[in-house]
Amino acid sequence: MSVDPMAYETQFFGFTPQTCVLRVYTAFQDYLFEMMLVVEGVMLKKLDGIPGCNISPSQIRKCTEKFLLFMKEHFDKLFAKMEEVLLQLVLNIPKNVLLPEDRVQEQYRYSKEEFQALQDELQQLQQQCRAEAAMEQALRAELEEQKVVKAELEKILQCFDGLENICREHGAGNFKESFALLTQSSKKLQDVLKDVEKKSKNMRQHDQLM
Repeated sequence: MSVDPMAYETQFFGFTPQTCVLRVYTAFQDYLFEMMLVVEGVMLKKLDGIPGCNISPSQIRKCTEKFLLFMKEHFDKLFAKMEEVLLQLVLNIPKNVLLPEDRVQEQYRYSKEEFQALQDELQQLQQQCRAEAAMEQALRAELEEQKVVKAELEKILQCFDGLENICREHGAGNFKESFALLTQSSKKLQDVLKDVEKKSKNMRQHDQLM
């Protein structure tokens, strides 16, 4: 059996030529076995009608098997030639024949170097697409973060607007000046609180010594 893959023939026929040849061989072999059984049956009937015949069915079976082996050996030799003819002349597509679906290759021919260059360019484009997709995803994530920050800033601004309105209602004047004074007062209170804590700590230490 031929080991040539015959890929172009497989594309055209829809099956491998070797598979077709194998099926033909199997069919011929099956017919040969069936024919031997028919011949054996006919011989048994003919001999059964002859008076005084001492040939037993087992002897006829041995003769049939020998004849079958002889036929199979000759059949294999003949089929080897038949296989060669089928694969070379019947199931073979000549090198100068182009299938209809491959005629576009005749119009746009590329050398191995040109094809490799196209492959390299395609890989570069794929890498660029992946990089741009990753960048787009990062930009989307950053945009979502900016939306969250913007929302928080809007809340803070609304809070400041509310405080400014409260200051105006109570005659506190400019909110920025009031906020600066509030910051200074808070700092002074923190300093006083620290001084009180320090003195309290010193008094506790003094009480412990006493």
